[in-house]
Amino acid sequence: MANLNTDLLTPSVAIDCVVFGFHENELKILLLKLKNIDLWALPGGFVHKYVDIETEAHNALELRTGLDNIFLKQFHTFGSIERNDTEHNKMLVEKKVIPEEWFPWFNQRFISIGFYALVEYSQVKEPIPGPISEACEWCSVNDLPPLMLDHEHILTVAHETLKKELNNQPIGLNLLPKRFTIPELQSLYETILGKKLDRRNFRRKVMSFGILVCTNERRTGVAHKAPLLYEFDEASYIKANEAGLSSGW
Repeated sequence: MANLNTDLLTPSVAIDCVVFGFHENELKILLLKLKNIDLWALPGGFVHKYVDIETEAHNALELRTGLDNIFLKQFHTFGSIERNDTEHNKMLVEKKVIPEEWFPWFNQRFISIGFYALVEYSQVKEPIPGPISEACEWCSVNDLPPLMLDHEHILTVAHETLKKELNNQPIGLNLLPKRFTIPELQSLYETILGKKLDRRNFRRKVMSFGILVCTNERRTGVAHKAPLLYEFDEASYIKANEAGLSSGW
């Protein structure tokens, strides 16, 4: 197990990252399976004394995903006095998730800075577990395993933030592959929002923003008429995000 040099760490401050991906019409979350127990956790970690918070978050996600250019945004600070759970930390020692000498550090009160990250699912080839985990896997946001402490709450707040920022952040640009169809884009929006959207209205609205470029190529290997493939005009997309894409869907 990796050494925990607490002399280099900032007491009582941690980061938790909600990593979103999109695959087979499902919103996915990257989670870590803790060693020896049926509990999962968000990627994250402690904060080194001489490292910026955002740099620490980027470093943590690069270790888990192998990607060094991830869209990352701070969305909330979690500071409830009830976040700390001594019995939970004792259980981590009992189940040998952490060594006993780590208990005093883990058992202090932690304020966690929440980030959400957006990655293109296929780019994460082999998610990598951390020092107290045995697996790192994508899980459906609609079928979550048991999560440690308040991580389900953190995830829920991140998802609600994603819904609110759908029109002001380059979410499609970061979650979809470079080329995609209009139905795939609509499916992404429906999945994030948790509701069905009218096909004709969605197409009309999204085309009116001037953020898509038609490649004049078609998706191959589909049963019905092959749909056209589009790409984002990145400059136009970012500019449109700044103004806000829509008042509602």
